[in-house]
Amino acid sequence: MRDLPLPLALTARLSPVLVIACAGWALTSGPFAAPSTEHHAAGQQAGHTGTKSSSGSAPSSSSSAPSKTAPAMTYTSAPAPCTAIPEKTITSLVPKAKTAGKEIPSTDSELRRTCSWNALDGYDYRWLDVSFEIMRSEQAARTSYQQRTEEKDGGGAVPGLGDAAYSHVGLSTEDKQQSREGMVLVRVANALVVVNYSGSDFDSGKAPATDEINKGAIQAARAAVTTLEGSRPS
Repeated sequence: MRDLPLPLALTARLSPVLVIACAGWALTSGPFAAPSTEHHAAGQQAGHTGTKSSSGSAPSSSSSAPSKTAPAMTYTSAPAPCTAIPEKTITSLVPKAKTAGKEIPSTDSELRRTCSWNALDGYDYRWLDVSFEIMRSEQAARTSYQQRTEEKDGGGAVPGLGDAAYSHVGLSTEDKQQSREGMVLVRVANALVVVNYSGSDFDSGKAPATDEINKGAIQAARAAVTTLEGSRPS
């Protein structure tokens, strides 16, 4: 049977949620994303190149300041996000979604990768995205984690997940349509895992229960962390 187009009223009610989804994708490559390690290294190289002695020649090694070796990075690249979550988990959290997901373009796919799943099951809408972000150091990951958790005030720690984990659930209403979104942020060494999971019921105008969204986001985060830890270089 050929699928019928969505009614105009339903299409209009979907628009706010799609806007939320786009905003979530933008956040993964936005101002909170980790700066490129290549740019960091290039800046150091440029600083050394521009240093000359008063005689016009490069300073001798005996007069140079002792070099400092940067700490080794536990994770050097982001794993593939669209295979980070088991298919049965995707089917459970986002009914009717294509389990292959869709990877979102990134400015640096070595350091930041995001996959998204979304689908409408009758009038019930669900959206999930999972991001991996690799920072230049563990301290940079700690700083970013702290900044983001402070911005999402009102959440709580998730015990036993990564080196540190935090979950937050919020409710928004637009044109009498509720949407509830859960966010889980996990730090593992110098990497961050970010999960966003949201839902709306376009028949009742209500949002799913807080517990449902929170548990779904944490379930996806645990799977993503397992994938990240399995990608650690030996």
